[in-house]
Amino acid sequence: MHTKEKASSVVIRMIIAVIVAAYVLFPFFLLVINSGKETSDITSNPVSFNGMSFGQFKFNVHEVINDPNFLFWRSFGYSALITILSLVLLALFGAMAAWVICRNKTAWSTVIYFTFIASMIIPFQVVMLPLISTFRDVGKFIGFPMLQSVPGIVFAYLGFGGAMTVFILVGFIKGVPFDLEEAASIDGCSPEQTFFQIIFPLLTPVITTVTILNGMWIWNDYLLPSMMLGQNGKVMTIPIAIQKFVGSYVKRWDRILPAALLAIIPMIIIFLIAQKQIMEGMIEGAVKG
Repeated sequence: MHTKEKASSVVIRMIIAVIVAAYVLFPFFLLVINSGKETSDITSNPVSFNGMSFGQFKFNVHEVINDPNFLFWRSFGYSALITILSLVLLALFGAMAAWVICRNKTAWSTVIYFTFIASMIIPFQVVMLPLISTFRDVGKFIGFPMLQSVPGIVFAYLGFGGAMTVFILVGFIKGVPFDLEEAASIDGCSPEQTFFQIIFPLLTPVITTVTILNGMWIWNDYLLPSMMLGQNGKVMTIPIAIQKFVGSYVKRWDRILPAALLAIIPMIIIFLIAQKQIMEGMIEGAVKG
């Protein structure tokens, strides 16, 4: 009797898992099948395989990559540069800030930590207009443009992504034995040596998790780049470039969908490669936090 109940429970869980997976993957399924169609076939019946062909898919991708307005390789390069720089700085400064907050048991460290947490609940829409005016004024003051520039948007991502990064890393560092740092101090290590030689290597699993989460957000983000970089600026990420295929009266779906597919493929590949490290980081962070 117990075996039958266990088997039925497994079947129910499998059915629920399949339903949830189908629900989550359905938009991606539509994206894939419609990337190999003409616009007329897409708009007439987007859930059908009618009009879909591999030859049309190759043609659509070729047209997207070689479109003089889309500038695929330039926008891809800027997206990669902005994402990589943002992730490196978030991982480095986030880990340093989390370590200092966690190990310094002072009132100021507590205030700073809860300030990070409080900033996570503020909607971006509340600060987006003051953000642009502030960055414009700061750029005029320092003599370096903070808008329509790579350093400016990387600095913005460092601010918006820092709160979650510090929050997750603090929970992980709390589980790291303080005896390791005391032993390093007795051996003559400076605080910098202790951090980079002892603490930072231990954070690799959770940093991988945070990096992937931040990377998917930064790579796919449209609102912040569109405001800080503009629609027609020299610096252009892939989400902004895709907007070139959307006109006031005409939407070129046979270009928009293949371009969107090309944009998400790098993140899918990275996620599939690093999914083991992501799960390990989430589990270890949850247990140690």
